[in-house]
Amino acid sequence: MDGNGRWARKQGKARHKGHREGVKAVRATVEVAAERGIGYLTLFAFSSENWRRPEEEVSSLMSLFVEALRREVAELHRNNVRLRFVGALEQLNDGLRKKIAESERMTAGNTGLNLNIAVAYGGRWDIVKAVRSLASKSAAGELHSSDIDEEVFASELQLAGIPDPDLLIRTGGEQRISNFLLWGLAYAELWFTDVLWPEFDKAEFDKALADYVSKQRRYGHTGDQVEATKC
Repeated sequence: MDGNGRWARKQGKARHKGHREGVKAVRATVEVAAERGIGYLTLFAFSSENWRRPEEEVSSLMSLFVEALRREVAELHRNNVRLRFVGALEQLNDGLRKKIAESERMTAGNTGLNLNIAVAYGGRWDIVKAVRSLASKSAAGELHSSDIDEEVFASELQLAGIPDPDLLIRTGGEQRISNFLLWGLAYAELWFTDVLWPEFDKAEFDKALADYVSKQRRYGHTGDQVEATKC
């Protein structure tokens, strides 16, 4: 969700105003995802690298997270959305961790859209954490190195048990994945837009979905093989 700060600058406003507008875009995106029958939506809210931003901006973002949870979770719950947070949550302040735990408990039984929020998350961190866990299990005799395959490795990642992403959408004009879900994005379709995140709306989301459905996803097969499986 890139472009909050640039949107604010274009409007002659402070950066935190852009982040507040970004929350509105989150709400609209979640609504569209639910309307379109999308099973999983993962939002990259705060990366492990974002801690390097000015202290005032980071503090403002943390406060905004708490405020958004307080305001939005009840509505998400009423709409059968299940919330899950991934990342180095232990790095967050106590108040935010408490609100996160409360929101996850409240929505745990919901069966609609699975909404994952990545906070203090980095793809490399995720992979290293998984490796450490597997190494510890191996050292304890709980796991043999020959037992480790892609499935076992993936079971240690933050989004274990969730299908790999089909589509990555990045707003703001940059064409890179910026350390997001490095393992899971191996076969995802990538869609980049110059639209800044606060201006991302239903029409832009639908453009991304239309582009996605136009793709032939081959996973190493030839196009003819893929077409043959449809017959």
